[in-house]
Amino acid sequence: MEPLAQLSQQLTASGSTETIPEAIRNIVIAHWQQFADNNPTFTLPANLFPEKSDQLNPEVMDELIHCWAGSDFAAQQCIRHPQWLASLLENHDKLPDFAETHPERLHTALEAVESEQDLIKALRLYRNREMLRIIWLDLNRRVSMEETTADMSALADACIESALNWLYRDCCQTMGTPYGTNIPGEEPVPQNMVVLGMGKLGARDLNLSSDIDLMFTYPCQGETRGCKKVITNQEFFIRLGQRLIKVLDCQSADGFVFRVDMRLRPYGSSGALVMSFAAMEQYYQDQGRDWERYAMLKARVVAGDIPAGQLLLSQLRPFVYRRYIDFGSISALREMKQLIQREVKRKGMESNIKLGPGGIREIEFIIQSFQLIHGGRDRSLQERNLLTVLETLQSKHYFSSDEANELKAAYIFLRNLEHAIQAIADRQTQDLPKNPEAQARVAYSMGQKDWLALLTKLEEHRQHVTTHFDAVIADPETTNAKEPHSDHWQPLWLGQLSEEEEQQLMLQEGFTDIAASWKRLVSLRDGKAITRVRRQSRDRLDKFIPLLLRVAGNSTAPDTFLLRILPLIEAVLRRTAYLVLLIENPAALEHLGKLCIASPWIAEQIARFPALLDEFLNLGDLYNPPEKEALANELRQQLAHIPEDDLENQMEVLRHFKMAHVLRVTAAQVSGTLPLMKESDYLTWIAEVILEAVLAIAWRNLVEKHGMPRDVDGNLCNPGFIIVGYGKLGGIELGPGSDLDLVFIHNGGTNKETNGPRAIDSTTFYTRLGQRIIHILTTQTPSGTLYEADMRLRPSGSKGLLVNSFSYFEKYQKEEAWTWEHQALVRARVIAGDPTLAQKFAGLRSDILGQQRDIQKLRDDVVEMRQKMREHLGTRSTGSLSNPTSSASKNAGVFHLKHDPGGIVDIEFLMQFAVLGYSSQYPSLLKWTDNVRISEELETAGLLSKDDAYQLREAYKTFRLCIHQKALQNEEPVTEEAIAKSFRQNVISVWNGFMDVKAT
Repeated sequence: MEPLAQLSQQLTASGSTETIPEAIRNIVIAHWQQFADNNPTFTLPANLFPEKSDQLNPEVMDELIHCWAGSDFAAQQCIRHPQWLASLLENHDKLPDFAETHPERLHTALEAVESEQDLIKALRLYRNREMLRIIWLDLNRRVSMEETTADMSALADACIESALNWLYRDCCQTMGTPYGTNIPGEEPVPQNMVVLGMGKLGARDLNLSSDIDLMFTYPCQGETRGCKKVITNQEFFIRLGQRLIKVLDCQSADGFVFRVDMRLRPYGSSGALVMSFAAMEQYYQDQGRDWERYAMLKARVVAGDIPAGQLLLSQLRPFVYRRYIDFGSISALREMKQLIQREVKRKGMESNIKLGPGGIREIEFIIQSFQLIHGGRDRSLQERNLLTVLETLQSKHYFSSDEANELKAAYIFLRNLEHAIQAIADRQTQDLPKNPEAQARVAYSMGQKDWLALLTKLEEHRQHVTTHFDAVIADPETTNAKEPHSDHWQPLWLGQLSEEEEQQLMLQEGFTDIAASWKRLVSLRDGKAITRVRRQSRDRLDKFIPLLLRVAGNSTAPDTFLLRILPLIEAVLRRTAYLVLLIENPAALEHLGKLCIASPWIAEQIARFPALLDEFLNLGDLYNPPEKEALANELRQQLAHIPEDDLENQMEVLRHFKMAHVLRVTAAQVSGTLPLMKESDYLTWIAEVILEAVLAIAWRNLVEKHGMPRDVDGNLCNPGFIIVGYGKLGGIELGPGSDLDLVFIHNGGTNKETNGPRAIDSTTFYTRLGQRIIHILTTQTPSGTLYEADMRLRPSGSKGLLVNSFSYFEKYQKEEAWTWEHQALVRARVIAGDPTLAQKFAGLRSDILGQQRDIQKLRDDVVEMRQKMREHLGTRSTGSLSNPTSSASKNAGVFHLKHDPGGIVDIEFLMQFAVLGYSSQYPSLLKWTDNVRISEELETAGLLSKDDAYQLREAYKTFRLCIHQKALQNEEPVTEEAIAKSFRQNVISVWNGFMDVKAT
């Protein structure tokens, strides 16, 4: 039996066809009959038949049936080009791999092209052959929806690039080569066009029969060279663009390549087909509209001068993504949403799975709304692919897992359904078919038993999408309808009540300190500052203040809430877009109020830096600060999008990063969800991650200027520098507002020059590196300073060099350092820099601390230093450590948590004394830099009793927690003596016993 006859017989007799509806079976049989009639000598590849069998592999057979059942277009391509079917079947197992090789295979297909007509035909043949392969894989679910759309996008990229390259060479031969430069005085260079892919092409998300949205641009103005008639670059590229559209879009006997839509370009259909970079930038700066920002989210360079195009997109990024959270775009997004809602209600939209209710466009709007609002700040959202962005939104807690999963499942289902509809005839449509036969085919392609089952599944997904769509950028009227009315506050804010009525209203609504609260509110309402604001800002205030008063009245401390929030309102009178966030998100306002009631420090931070309000949009993140690795990744991503030479922007990113994450930690602390030790861990991790980034920025900047420094042997250092943290940073005990005790050490060689064109001595290089680090940390910018840096613990203190060589540091520690400097070394550890040098430092620290010492002399030195500190820093001017009540007190009944006897410094000195005095016998004491774990090692070694060690730890943690809480209340670290009495006495008792101090 001839292979084709056998194949036809197997089709009609196949067990697999029993599950196929009769109408579909008849379609497939008809395709086979036409194939047999047109290709009577067709022979199947031998590899399709199992060994010792004349029956076609049933798996391949099922795939072929599924493909032809779902796509007349695929069947017709096989009928017209039987060799394509043979190749497809022969390479059956490798079909997905071809998605990676479009450029190479298309280049081979175009090698014989000599004319534009040849190009038109060759492109269409290649496109149709690849469409057959892609449809086969998609309808048989051998690849995911994402792989199908990526394959289609790669096909489009290759076709555009290949066509453009051929046409550009041809145009240069007939019109000359365009030249130009944007730098005055420089010789013009050849110019090429840049093709931007928009929409689904830009996102690498093309469907099976999508048109492609394109924009054409070129780097700079100029003229052609090489032909008698000189024309401008714009004329050249307009003609090139027209030919490219024709080659891709025109209908021939072989169909088309891709339908081309140019309406997204500046000025739309009435604008120039091609514009220069300068004209593009000017347009978006002066006239760019909100919907164009929405469109530019997915813009990608797909062909032509790729590096130049990427530079253009980076220059246009500020138009698309505002520098900070873009609350101002909310009203524009609301208008776009209302437009979508009106269109959905149009007659006939119910059957459109893209534009209809719960359709693809609504999912796109949901995701892209978050990108527009948050993408300027959260650079991880500056992605083009929808599912990638959705995954990021879930990981950043903009969506819950359930919400994200519902949207993802709906999107994949709708896109697969779109493909099933379009595959039938290679036609761009998103309408559900009305023909019963077509309905049966789509249901079969989607793996549903019938059309009704498909509609049921579709409706389920649509309902999920509609629910989430309605929740995005909700209308104020809708929001207010669900909340208690705040209308009765409006007359007060608008000054329509008498003074007595206003105060009575505040009293009724829960305010108690009426004199202070009312007076403060009226000073804002009737002050001069408010008369200078724009009309839009005044309208926002008129909406916000009544909401604020209602939320404040419902809080636990209305007066405190109001008095701490009003400075924020005054700070943003000229930037009231910040208030839109709180108007749109009353829950965010409630949480802001809770934190401001709990901590005036938080209220002041937000009033100084209103951009921190962004953190209140993600309440899940607000109370769950990330671990160190996540912090490092986030900061790395934020800095990656800033040019390496843009120090100003880098410093702003660092400052906002710190403020945002410190806010998260303090929010978790005051809400009671974060224990003291974890709070210090998080604050320390923030500082560590920032110092690593600051060192990298400073190093990169200096190396670019001077090259890399060298060590004593002349080898290049990379970086041969470490930042050592002392004190609270070294001891992993940072609190809110802590400064950083730092020491810089390098491994450079004296009289060894750097290897750059502007070479300097390596020692000078490291000095400048240290200066640059201090500059980045301490410079006052619009977002304040990063950290205060205290460098007094370096060798010789403030009189010493800012950066010391390791050899000098070692010599100083061994020969010149005082006892108190070795005490400080107990809490020292490397925070950032060279790993090899860090190991050397750790070894030196162990050697210095592990020396055998005269215990009595050490004890005398430590006690003497402690006494001096108490005299200068404590609340008492005289008296002994052993008996603080024996002397007169400057502040009777007051206890300084840190410096008074029995306070934190006593515990720190005790730990330091123990490490210096006993680590030669007990090396385990050298492992840690924090007091809690040192005390645990002392207990293990038997140097402290279990009870004494426990009492010290409890006192230490209690005092530190109290200091942190005082800092968040903007209070000094002092408390009533009676409150801390038992803890103090325990510390003093252990101190006296361990330090052999007699009570007096």
